[in-house]
Amino acid sequence: MARTVNIGMIGYKFMGKAHSNAYRQVWRFLDCPVKPVMKVLCGRSREGVTQAAAQFGWEEVERDWRKVVARPDIDVIDISTGNDTHAAIAVAAAKSGKQIFCEKPLAMNVAEAKKMLAAVEQAGVKHMVNFNYRGVPAVALAKRIIAEGKLGEIYHWRGAYLQDWIIDPDFPLVWRLDKRFAGSGALGDIGAHNIDLARYLVGEITEVVADMKTFIKERPKLAGTTGGLSAKGGRQMGKVTVDDAANMLLRFSNGAMGVVETTRFAAGRKNDNLFEVYGAKGALRFRFEDMNVLEYLDRTAPAALQGFTKILVTDGSVHPYFGAWWPGGHIIGYEHSHIHMVYEFLKALPGKKNPSPNFYDGLRVQMVMEAVEKSAKEHRWVKIPAGR
Repeated sequence: MARTVNIGMIGYKFMGKAHSNAYRQVWRFLDCPVKPVMKVLCGRSREGVTQAAAQFGWEEVERDWRKVVARPDIDVIDISTGNDTHAAIAVAAAKSGKQIFCEKPLAMNVAEAKKMLAAVEQAGVKHMVNFNYRGVPAVALAKRIIAEGKLGEIYHWRGAYLQDWIIDPDFPLVWRLDKRFAGSGALGDIGAHNIDLARYLVGEITEVVADMKTFIKERPKLAGTTGGLSAKGGRQMGKVTVDDAANMLLRFSNGAMGVVETTRFAAGRKNDNLFEVYGAKGALRFRFEDMNVLEYLDRTAPAALQGFTKILVTDGSVHPYFGAWWPGGHIIGYEHSHIHMVYEFLKALPGKKNPSPNFYDGLRVQMVMEAVEKSAKEHRWVKIPAGR
């Protein structure tokens, strides 16, 4: 029987729920070399964390993350908290010899990301950042198609991540709209995902020029720093200190050109992470709101037969990850992207190599985002340093 690893998870709300489900399901469906034990769940609210632990199946609860990190029986620290706490928890966990699974964006800024990467490398622990869209089978198939050279030389990346959940001016000032806790707005919250996919599928980004905007500059204040999509505000107003939208042009190291649009003001778009890749021999199209489908164009086919083909990426015999799930045509959902990323993390624990994407990838995305902010402020192209 595969050995077990004890998980200590910090944070229990949106991402905590997704990660909890992943730990429950991964061992039951995928061929995991280690079995996760949901040992302790940590959160600031005694009532909230106790309720979440009972709901998701955690053995114990704790309110101080430092105590979880210090426990000798904990093997893995899962960081599912707000962005402003990632660095402190990760550095402490690395010093305690824990393997680390961290939500995105990796950090508040490049300086924090570098400290986190240095800490895990010095400690020699495994580390992963949860860019979960890499775990979508259709995206993994796109990676395979590009890696096999079926698109030829890549010319263009066209990406966007579109939501509309804050378009109402009466929606309150939740933590994601406060730079002190979020670091950035649409750029880091959703843009980070599309930037990661651009790096994953096309190559390293070397230069950006960007524009950013905050459409609604004041919102009703919310008590504390909590609150989700159903949060309510009061009468007192507060300043929005992050971007509502960020658009950018990209240059890649392989000569490809790119464009990325990120906004939380796209009416009717609930969670649409999309991309198109155009190459000399073909093209790909993907939309997360139709996540089980990848569209592929083969320019080497006879002219009369050329056109985008819709591939239903659900065949376990030929498509990534799907062999663990259902017969062909029986689609999967958002939660499976997290399950697949947890699988990649657990699969790497017994070996010598780090899983991917790891803290280095998180740092590179952070560097792109910092360049985007600088470009928008200074109205010019900004180069991104190579390496770290």
